[in-house]
Amino acid sequence: MRETLTRLRYRYWPDHLLGEILSKRWTETAIPVILLLIVGFALSQSLPHFLSPSSLADTARQAGEIGFIGLGMGLVVIVGGIDLSVGSMFALTDFCALYLLDVLEWPVPAVIIATLAFGALLGAVNGLLIGYLRLRAFITTLITLIIYRSAFDLLIQRYSNAIAAAFPDIPSWNFIGGGDLFGIPSVALVYVAIAIFGHIFLTRLRPGWHITAIGGSRRSAYNSGIPVRRTIALCYVASGALTSIGALFFAARLGTVGGDIGVGLEVIVLTATVLGGITLGGGKGSVVKSLVGVLVVLMITNGLTAMNARGGVNRMALATILLVAAMIDIRWQKNRTRIISKVYVAPTYHALPPSPPTEIGKGGPFEQNDRLRDVSLIGLGRIEAPEDVILDRNDVLYAGSRHGDIIRFHPPDYERMEVFAHIGGQPLGMAFDRQDNLYVCIGGMGLYRIKPDGAVEKATDETNRSLYSVNDDSRLRLADDLDITDDGLIFFSEATVRYEMDEWPVDGLEARGNGRIICYDTKTGVTHTALRGLKFPNGVAVASDGQSILFAETFGCSVKRYWFAGPKKGAVEVVMDNLPGYPDNINLASDGNYWLALVGMRSPALDLAWKMPGFRRRMAKRVPIDEWLFPNINTGCVVKFNEQGKILDSFWDLKGVNHPMITSMREHRGYLYLGGIANNRIGRFKLENADPDFVHYDRRWRRKP
Repeated sequence: MRETLTRLRYRYWPDHLLGEILSKRWTETAIPVILLLIVGFALSQSLPHFLSPSSLADTARQAGEIGFIGLGMGLVVIVGGIDLSVGSMFALTDFCALYLLDVLEWPVPAVIIATLAFGALLGAVNGLLIGYLRLRAFITTLITLIIYRSAFDLLIQRYSNAIAAAFPDIPSWNFIGGGDLFGIPSVALVYVAIAIFGHIFLTRLRPGWHITAIGGSRRSAYNSGIPVRRTIALCYVASGALTSIGALFFAARLGTVGGDIGVGLEVIVLTATVLGGITLGGGKGSVVKSLVGVLVVLMITNGLTAMNARGGVNRMALATILLVAAMIDIRWQKNRTRIISKVYVAPTYHALPPSPPTEIGKGGPFEQNDRLRDVSLIGLGRIEAPEDVILDRNDVLYAGSRHGDIIRFHPPDYERMEVFAHIGGQPLGMAFDRQDNLYVCIGGMGLYRIKPDGAVEKATDETNRSLYSVNDDSRLRLADDLDITDDGLIFFSEATVRYEMDEWPVDGLEARGNGRIICYDTKTGVTHTALRGLKFPNGVAVASDGQSILFAETFGCSVKRYWFAGPKKGAVEVVMDNLPGYPDNINLASDGNYWLALVGMRSPALDLAWKMPGFRRRMAKRVPIDEWLFPNINTGCVVKFNEQGKILDSFWDLKGVNHPMITSMREHRGYLYLGGIANNRIGRFKLENADPDFVHYDRRWRRKP
């Protein structure tokens, strides 16, 4: 009974959803939005007219004016800086607009252009000092705050009376300050337009990516060729220009140059920035976060004002919110990985039947032998991590390397080797199509195509998102092995949608159905998910009927069959369900059967631990990852089986001298070529009674009965 309850709880209870939610970027925006809704609801209940049309219009005008400054502050924070001078810049640009309009009597278009230029100039001073002279952003903007505020105080002493005495009645200026379109304030419309551009700029354009990269790591950005100093300087210029836009609308709305203008504005904007979720450490932020933060702060300050709270209470409330938000932000960023790792890893109940015997003398199809001891070695010490190997019609041998290269060895002795193509990621499964294009699954990158001349092209790196997935699982994390049908459909496995390639032991610890089979149509370029919920799917081979594929589930210790066409389309059946090891790649044999690599052997300890999800959860929290129980991958074995699941032959390397791990094998002209992702060589084993004319490249052999 206890085992049944454990199975039901861990198989169907979605206890990993919290980790999924915490690990996604959209959550960092969702939390401030929820806070905004809570604040809005609380104030609407306390203040009867808080959400009235007139109140909302006033809030929209203030949000637009402060929102422009928030966009500028968000930009410099994302790039890894801070700007404490925005309040003083706001006051100076407000003065500039009113002085040009009221005293010098410039036309409105000229006033707008001159004010924007003046704001950009003020920001450029910060940009020059911080970006090019590499001064500290905090102390530099604190000093310019004092300088700009002093200049403003001197100017208003001389010109405030002249500005106050003028009351120009200019329709265009009045529209800027108090006009609306369909009931929406003009400042809100302009803000929305600039915010949309800002979102596109940060998320879709290269300069925006540069800003995020610099905020994440200036040294790495510099080493990548990004103009770090210039980009930082331009962010401060943009901050000054955006601040001047807010000042223009403020000047047009109120037409005043009082001595308290802009005082404390830097605290309001910085609080909105942090409260919206823009990380103070840089590298993370968005326009939506900036807007949400501004709205939250405005609702709080306006709500306190409506409750007749004193100005000191407002400032104290903002300072307290800023302190708490900054503390949470700093602590969260410091401990985020640790927190997520504790809640994200969610083991499930996974029961396997007792492993079939493999010991010598006990008989059975998996009985151990040492037949691979005579394997000859290719590229010993010259290639690393050849996870898969393949040969073309000219007997040239291809293999991947952990350095991101496709290496090829030339016949007949395979001594001469060269780099065929550089991809940049870890090459895994490979397959040729009819046009001699080599398709390769790249861990963390997706499916790529290499033309005969070595040119590399991306085939696909995403698929359709699941409607039932909390996280966005459209990106391909771990494309693994593949095969191509006669109609040009490429079926390939994605071992896990939750973890990266180097985190495969964590997926093994979970033993959850995180994998899937993906189909890419070479004719249409369309990618879709064919099958979900698989336990680390790996090897893929098109079956003899041309309407189904065989695929391996590594942590399920099984091989299954999936029909993608014909009368049984969509059906899945088990071919072998209790292997003594963890199956990897599957490839065609010359007699019409199939070769299967067992990357490692099962152990009783892990089989038992898979039935104890609570134990594995505690292990993940308390024990270093290098001391976990995880699948053994140090015994090489290759088996041959037919489509009915019968084991026909097995080949072992018990001492692990030549191949301690075998992840793939290809039969070609009477030899079996062996690959292993932990090896530094390729094996070549002479097969007895094999067809010497069999060329794996030729797809016609698939039709052989």
